[in-house]
Amino acid sequence: MNWNFAKSHSLALDLGNSNTTLNDPDRVLFSQPTCIVFNTNNNSVKAVGNRAYDMMEKTHDDLKSVKPMKCGVIADYESATKMIHEMVNQVYNVGWFKGFNHIITGVPYHTTEVERRALRDAMGQFTARKKNLIYEPLAAALGLDLNIAAPEGKLIIDIGGGITEIVVVSLSGIAAFQSLKVAGDSFDIAIQDHFRRTYNMAIGMKTAEAIKIEAGAVLVDGIEDAPKPKLVKGKDMIHGIPITRMINYQEVAEVLDRSVSAIEQGIIKTLETCPPELAADIYESGIHLTGGSAHLRGLKKRFEMKIKLPVHINDDAKYSVSKGISKVLKNPAKYPGVLFE
Repeated sequence: MNWNFAKSHSLALDLGNSNTTLNDPDRVLFSQPTCIVFNTNNNSVKAVGNRAYDMMEKTHDDLKSVKPMKCGVIADYESATKMIHEMVNQVYNVGWFKGFNHIITGVPYHTTEVERRALRDAMGQFTARKKNLIYEPLAAALGLDLNIAAPEGKLIIDIGGGITEIVVVSLSGIAAFQSLKVAGDSFDIAIQDHFRRTYNMAIGMKTAEAIKIEAGAVLVDGIEDAPKPKLVKGKDMIHGIPITRMINYQEVAEVLDRSVSAIEQGIIKTLETCPPELAADIYESGIHLTGGSAHLRGLKKRFEMKIKLPVHINDDAKYSVSKGISKVLKNPAKYPGVLFE
């Protein structure tokens, strides 16, 4: 905990559907699930982050778990505001801390002014000399160490928890884009629906996410280091008793095929609307894949087969946006035009 009372600290916030990351200009300070649990008796905060995620789908009537983000934007303003306050308080004691020098928050490119205002208002609880927003695809490109100020086009695909943003970046701006409500959360929902329709078996969102991570893939054949089948525990929807079932990565790949095909169509549409000169640049530089779902098994190989372009995935794809925001936070004057209020 930092007890420095001077306004000498700056904060970078990547508020995602599934994970929230707090950075200073040099390092990650906090990275935990975007989740909060309330005590319904007095509306006090019971837990946030990892502790709240552990409680999710296991609470009783006196506790209510909330995921305040939906499709990349704030869906529950009050819950989001309290969650952000508690998360920042775990890094800096905001009850005593006098404020920040600079706060930069990432926001999806597709957002409306109303959605951006909700984020600004949520961050209004903190005192800072300067507060700015930055579009997440631009931050992701910076986090991937790409030169966004150059005229050469770069194709960035950010597959997050709530949305997938496909953008062509050039001259510190976005020349073409597609935003899809198909991402990590929709993968989990597809897995849940598959178990319900095929096996009359109910599973929770956390179980569906575990299946995606431990046994997930997007190709039926040709997966290197194929995962072992996973034992899934759930509830029989007819008899109401606990049951188990095994699932392998080939079955998961068939379940996720429709969602991944939608992303592929989004890539093609983005390239169709892209100026020819930038498309020529992308033919040389390829696709830069980032976001929490970028490491799904077989995704790189599938995109290369379908789109016919090389695909680059950063080892730290989950933190590309937060790293990019930190880079801007460290030297805002170096990146004119990417910040706005």
